[in-house]
Amino acid sequence: MRLIPAGLPAVSPGSWMVYPYTDPEFKAMPYKLTVNGRATTVDVPADMPLLWVLRDTLNLHGTKFGCGIGQCRACTVHLNGLPVQACLTPISTVGDKHVTTIEGLSEDGTHPVQIAWQDLDVPQCGYCQAGQIMSTVALLAKTPKPTDQQIDAALNGNLCRCGTYLRIRKAVHHAAELTSVASNKKPATASGSGGQNQRQ
Repeated sequence: MRLIPAGLPAVSPGSWMVYPYTDPEFKAMPYKLTVNGRATTVDVPADMPLLWVLRDTLNLHGTKFGCGIGQCRACTVHLNGLPVQACLTPISTVGDKHVTTIEGLSEDGTHPVQIAWQDLDVPQCGYCQAGQIMSTVALLAKTPKPTDQQIDAALNGNLCRCGTYLRIRKAVHHAAELTSVASNKKPATASGSGGQNQRQ
């Protein structure tokens, strides 16, 4: 994957912030996406990173640019529920996978993980926290009651320059509790519903 157009000086990965695609070789193509449950089409070059499609084309600014080389995970989003680094994911590889950004967790910040972050006042500068939250959501979907070791392993690649790791770990445990409470409040399966819960 090449992030910088041919003929331009190689500076550093993530240089989309500096060098737009101007080379004729990189022609825009239409790509159909499902982002936060909504179908959309974007006209962008094939190897434009998903990060910049989200931020610059779709104006979803919750996903942050941190390093551009996949070392900080500030840009974490979900593809079909799995955490990926948007800065390293070319738009051409997304296909029919569903993209979820932090904006897609809830419309009003009431997702259990977001509430836990607020309750424990986790963010300091806050720049990395969207990625931390998205990684946590993926962890809890797979492991509803994680241990400290499981939390550390799942969030190991998410860097926090402010060093709020202890608060993050506590917030993950708190989010697990909130998620469990929310799950217990869901209405029981109605008879004749084919085994599907009816949501209010």
